[in-house]
Amino acid sequence: MTKFAPALVALALCARVCLDPATASGASPAREFHFVNDIEPLLSRYGCNSSGCHGKAEGQNGFKLSVFGFDPKGDHAALVREGRGRRVSPAAPDTSLFLLKAAGIVPHGGGGRIAQGTSEFQLIRDWIAAGAPFGRADAPRVARIEIAPRERVLGMGATQQLRVTANYSDGSTKDVTRLALFHSNNEGLVRVDDDGQLTTGSIPGQAAVMARFGEEVDVFRAMVPRGTALKEFTAPPQVNFIDALVDAQLKKLNVLPSGLADDPEFLRRVYLDVIGTLPTPAEARRFLADARTDKRARLVEALLDRPEFADYWALKWADVLQVDRLKLQPREAYAYFKWIRDSLAANKPLDRVARELLTAEGPLDDAPAGHFYKVATKPGDMANSISQSFLGVRIACAECHHHPYDRWSQADYQGMAAFFTQVSVRKGALGDALLAEGNPQARHPRTGEPIHPYALGATMPGKAPEGDRRRVLSDWFTSSDNPWFARNLANRLVAHFFGRGLVEPVDDVRATNPASNPELLDALARDVQGASFDFKKIIRTLTASRTYQLSSKPNATNERDEQNYSRALFKRLPAEVLFDAVSQTTGVGEKFEGVAPGVRAVQLWDSQVQNYFLKLFGRPSRMSACECDRNTEASIAQVLHLLNSPDIHRKLSHESGTVARLVRTIRDDAALVDELYFTWFSRPPTGSERAIAMQFLKDSPSRRQGAEDLAWSLQNSLEFIFNH
Repeated sequence: MTKFAPALVALALCARVCLDPATASGASPAREFHFVNDIEPLLSRYGCNSSGCHGKAEGQNGFKLSVFGFDPKGDHAALVREGRGRRVSPAAPDTSLFLLKAAGIVPHGGGGRIAQGTSEFQLIRDWIAAGAPFGRADAPRVARIEIAPRERVLGMGATQQLRVTANYSDGSTKDVTRLALFHSNNEGLVRVDDDGQLTTGSIPGQAAVMARFGEEVDVFRAMVPRGTALKEFTAPPQVNFIDALVDAQLKKLNVLPSGLADDPEFLRRVYLDVIGTLPTPAEARRFLADARTDKRARLVEALLDRPEFADYWALKWADVLQVDRLKLQPREAYAYFKWIRDSLAANKPLDRVARELLTAEGPLDDAPAGHFYKVATKPGDMANSISQSFLGVRIACAECHHHPYDRWSQADYQGMAAFFTQVSVRKGALGDALLAEGNPQARHPRTGEPIHPYALGATMPGKAPEGDRRRVLSDWFTSSDNPWFARNLANRLVAHFFGRGLVEPVDDVRATNPASNPELLDALARDVQGASFDFKKIIRTLTASRTYQLSSKPNATNERDEQNYSRALFKRLPAEVLFDAVSQTTGVGEKFEGVAPGVRAVQLWDSQVQNYFLKLFGRPSRMSACECDRNTEASIAQVLHLLNSPDIHRKLSHESGTVARLVRTIRDDAALVDELYFTWFSRPPTGSERAIAMQFLKDSPSRRQGAEDLAWSLQNSLEFIFNH
């Protein structure tokens, strides 16, 4: 036999094995890998494609993935072909840089993410050894995921393991709990770890835990009642449907509502909530002396008819609708603001307000609502701002990738943006005009496929509508079929009057962030529609409820409840309202730069008017439609400013101010103390408060100095700074 014989024999045997399938009849078939089903979930589960790691816009250390895996083909190319193919080595999978860095075997900025010996580590290794394939185009895809259990009543400090099952397009299922991502919408009520085990806290209420796998999400809902059961549930009589639905929830949670607010507490609360202004001492005394049983409803009616109502609510809607003087000329910004204020003053139905803005066209001098389209200048920005303002739905994330916490895809985003691609602003001799013309074609940014305009949650039609597409969108916005418009209005008003929205944040409505009391939100939405979107009528319903009129004083069962409206919540006064309150109580107004004398802070249409106090206390810049643009959180800087500001001190000690006037005109110390309390707190002092204040005046170096110091202490109290 020649020296080549062994090699020839081996070659012959190899050929026989390769050509004769019968020789492999007992072997297990090789696993068929698919990048989207097998590898992409690992990149998401371990944070590799998050915006803080390789998913950021510029990538990380030369390696970039699509954020949240929205572009699987691009991710596959980045792993397999980019970097001169050094990230994976099918010929020697154990030496692949992707595997070694993921396990932390070689230095990795993110540390070890997938431990050696785990099934995930082995999966990556086997995928690389198989040639790192992308997989068949017709491979089964995830159709939906299911979380189990769906809902449960859990005690405080309890634990619950969640299980997530993926249902594929071919009917198969797979337990993907180890690969799913979990997120709680209320960490104070329910915390969830990376493996899907949740733990309840010590606060009663409802929370939702989202599970995400690929582009699919599902939600588990937990109700956490107070630990001690009630012997019986007793509450004051119900005024309207709001009270009935709130009480039903509280009964499940073993929580009793607080008692009703007394007249002074209700008086101050409703003034601040409805018109953003404190009652004067004379108004307070007149209300407290009124013996009529319906005086609270009468007061609300009187406040709704005051000009301050339109001033205050125009300020709030100008924030949401972005009356931004930096993007508009001053004259344009004022015209836009005036349209908002005039609409509220005329009590224009809110669906009509939305329709006028959505369909504005022609010369902007005649259609001031159209200035919105000079603030949001791109179709995507228009769609996002409109959705967030009027629907409470955030779709901005879906411009670049599938929304990580919701169902919205890039196609959904482009479908909404396509309603606005016809819009343009043309300059003319007589001014700017808003036009909607042509038939521009939108396309999917990744696939290039054409996208016709369609509303959120709808199916894309076969062609674009004729004429101004915004009219089709406007019809859908204000129809009874729209699941968000009425709910958004109801939720925003609940947040304003009750201190917290049924959905929080109010402009982040999604399936994975459900309402704390879904039945109440549904009922309020029906009431908004039944009221024909009459703004004042909705306010009457809210303020008439016993729930709104509850005291802020907690009882033993509701002292930790911040979610279920068992008591009135403390709300820090908005920047403009607080500054006006300081000016009103001290009797010294503020002259704002470039603004006529006598204009109050809540009347400022221009959010760019310079004022340190307003900036410090969170006045929004109006650069976005997000409620988060207004900062209502307290800070040390705010406390120090109220305590030490020379400007505020000058107001308190001004010769023409409230304190100096009262000291000159009221000689009796008890009467002086009473007037100071009515001025700052809209109520008389208690017996002990009066005695302490009178003694303080007596011990002060001068009566004027004592009165100023007493007023300073009232102004720096929580009772003054917060609405309650």
